[in-house]
Amino acid sequence: MIGAGLGRTSRVAAAKIALKSAGKKAQGAVLVSDGFFPFADSIELAAKAGVGCVVAPGGSKRDMEVVAAANKFKLPLVFAPYRHFLH
Repeated sequence: MIGAGLGRTSRVAAAKIALKSAGKKAQGAVLVSDGFFPFADSIELAAKAGVGCVVAPGGSKRDMEVVAAANKFKLPLVFAPYRHFLH
């Protein structure tokens, strides 16, 4: 692990913290989230940081917007079938 944004209710805040912690090591890395991305903003942050792939569970009402953002940035997005943390 090169960056972590744990314990945040905001996915974008968690992504910002993780990417800042990773710094230049984020380039080409895999960004993994145990929670789905309800908005495309985290995908945009990952792309701008040079992340090579994003893995997260699907299930948001806006999954198609997130997929469209990943396609726009040519960023591979893998929907994981399971979550490890449940509310």
